[in-house]
Amino acid sequence: MGKEREKLGSRLGFIMLSAGCAIGCGNVWKFPWMTGQFGGGGFVVIYLICLILLGLPSLTMEFAIGRAAQASPVRMYQKLEKPGQKWHIHGILALLGNIALMAFYTVVTGWMMYYFTMFLFGKSADLGFVKMITTPSVNVIFLLLAVVLGFSVLRYDLQGGLERVTKYLMSALFILMLVLSIHSAMLPGAKEGLSFYLIPDFSKINGSVIVAAMNQAFFTLSVGIGAMAIFGSYIGKERSLMGESLHVILLDTFVAIMAGFIMFPACFTYGIEVNAGPSLLFDTMATVFNNMAGGRVWGTLFFLFMVFAAFSTELAVFENILACVREMTGLSRPKGCIVCGIGIFLIALTTALGYSVLHFQPFAAGSAWLDFWDFIVSTNLLPLGALVFSIFCCYRIGWGWDQFLAEANAGRGLKVKPWMKPVFKYFVPLCVAALYLYGLATFQWK
Repeated sequence: MGKEREKLGSRLGFIMLSAGCAIGCGNVWKFPWMTGQFGGGGFVVIYLICLILLGLPSLTMEFAIGRAAQASPVRMYQKLEKPGQKWHIHGILALLGNIALMAFYTVVTGWMMYYFTMFLFGKSADLGFVKMITTPSVNVIFLLLAVVLGFSVLRYDLQGGLERVTKYLMSALFILMLVLSIHSAMLPGAKEGLSFYLIPDFSKINGSVIVAAMNQAFFTLSVGIGAMAIFGSYIGKERSLMGESLHVILLDTFVAIMAGFIMFPACFTYGIEVNAGPSLLFDTMATVFNNMAGGRVWGTLFFLFMVFAAFSTELAVFENILACVREMTGLSRPKGCIVCGIGIFLIALTTALGYSVLHFQPFAAGSAWLDFWDFIVSTNLLPLGALVFSIFCCYRIGWGWDQFLAEANAGRGLKVKPWMKPVFKYFVPLCVAALYLYGLATFQWK
């Protein structure tokens, strides 16, 4: 790599790119089905609280580490840690976390592309989630397409490739979501659907709901595995980082909430179970569009929006993996794309073929490779990574509070205030550790 680090061309590019990393299948695929499974409005309230109290401090710290180090996760700790310390081990775990995330995320992106293609060409009548995931050719072909398209964008320089494409993707995504949510609000079951979604039933809230909400907050923000730190390393010090983090969270939350506005009125209109799980978006929305006037057009638009959302995160995480590999090997951007693309495709084949050829049941009955990779990332590496960032930024055994504060508050915008120190130093790590341990204790292993 060259001596001068690549930079983003604008503040808008940074916000859109960071939001694009946060906004993805976690918002529009995982958030609605988790909301359905965990009781509706109550889960939404806890999720929003976790975003502000845990997500905002964690994202600010991750941005600060990246910007101060001006390096990818595998190198950032080495630049900031004191001699003899071993914080850089987490940098390697962060890279592995990004790879584990793409081991199933690229397959889900392929599913979105497959459904979009089927609606576009008027072949949606034969769609079925189980049929799709158990057909090896469909999974492998669309996985390959997702990987090739992603790294084809990244082979160009940062501003001409990733930043430019993400701006268009995110702008189109917001417009499509507004159109589809307005359409859903006019359906006959909109009142019942929105009541389930927006009115909390606090009797349904328990420890498992809180753990799920925390894990979802970290998953949707991609916090804890260095996926956001890399974008911190691409920006200057003109703006303070808490304000930028808040902008990213607001955009991320907007898309997640809008996804619910699209999904739940449709479910209640057509009598579809809201707790269907991962298949909710695919089976239920396909049924909805196949039984409504102009369904082919609306279905094509809906899954086009899903493709945009999935690709925004895929591109961002691909960039993180690519940056790590390039810093470790010195490969050029085009050659690095080839190496990373081949590696991710081979690893993701476990998920793509996990429901047909490569049967693997790691946990409870019905679990597969996707659940294994999601467990590694969502249940473990994301919350533990947020815990590591908090200790590293707030305690003398790491980078230290003063250094973190100076980096986070450099530039114009919202600052980290002195009264917030206990939140960053004590509340975040203690909450994350407690919820993480509770989540492991109550996890459905078998």
